[in-house]
Amino acid sequence: MRLLLSVCALALAMLTAQAQAQPYPMKPIRLVVPFPPGGATDAWARIVQVRLGEALGTSILIDNRGGAGGMIGAEIVAKSAPDGYTLLLGNIANMAMNVGVYASMPYDPLRDFTPIMHTVDVNYVLVVHPGVPAANLKELVAHAKANPGRLTYGSAGAGSAPHLATELLKQRAGIFVVHIPYRGGGPMVTDLLGGQIQLGIGDQANLMPQVRAGKLRALGVGSKNRSPVYKDLPTIAEQGFPGYEAGAWQGILAPAGLPPDIARRINEALARAMALPEVREKMIGAGLEIVSSSQEQFARHIRDEIAKWVAVAKAVGAKAE
Repeated sequence: MRLLLSVCALALAMLTAQAQAQPYPMKPIRLVVPFPPGGATDAWARIVQVRLGEALGTSILIDNRGGAGGMIGAEIVAKSAPDGYTLLLGNIANMAMNVGVYASMPYDPLRDFTPIMHTVDVNYVLVVHPGVPAANLKELVAHAKANPGRLTYGSAGAGSAPHLATELLKQRAGIFVVHIPYRGGGPMVTDLLGGQIQLGIGDQANLMPQVRAGKLRALGVGSKNRSPVYKDLPTIAEQGFPGYEAGAWQGILAPAGLPPDIARRINEALARAMALPEVREKMIGAGLEIVSSSQEQFARHIRDEIAKWVAVAKAVGAKAE
């Protein structure tokens, strides 16, 4: 019996060693995008999907899981096995802003994830429906002050970056505009085009094509500097709000406990995929500025962003249920 137990223990040890020695990856990787198709988060995933898969030697399967300001998808990943086969496309909302907006969250952004890479920053633009009598930000502010509570703006959800970016502008401008939250940037744009809401701040990938088509009017960009693509469009800061800066960022994370060698492999594959000229060109066109950070830099960035946006949420009184 003792010999039999020893043989079984040895066989189990050998199987475990063989499993650990298997090269990564051995099957497709699921990338959870915690927003519906159509926004900047989803746009990044679609741009890199094929090239990232080639860099890793497998397929990347995009799984859109929208809702709760990106927390539904993030929770799925937080509770997944830390084996490198389930990744999260996190962003400023579900990894930072929500900490200050929600009374509780189903995960801890710092404890429950392995940061892999801060991939891109997202340029934001303020747009209005053509029916709004405002050709610039000054005229929009004047119109909103003359009609308090009659204008509505949309966002990708309570606690999302567009939500807090617009609330910050409202506070700075001293205007009252009603917030209408959506389950992602795509549905928000649909209603903005239809005139159900009058304005919004969101990513260039979603909004500028509609501006070029004459269906929306752009009044300013939220970044510190003018967009390299739309150089004639002034920043919000230039138009009477010095210091105003709002945009978003994205990054790849895995469940906490991911083996360091797998995290390093994914980081290196991401860097290779995003360095490709065709990928970089598409990123610029979508209003995405490539960052391509180290794991350590991304971890510090998340900590700093949590501190920043918790303070902003408190200042503007932003809350979500």
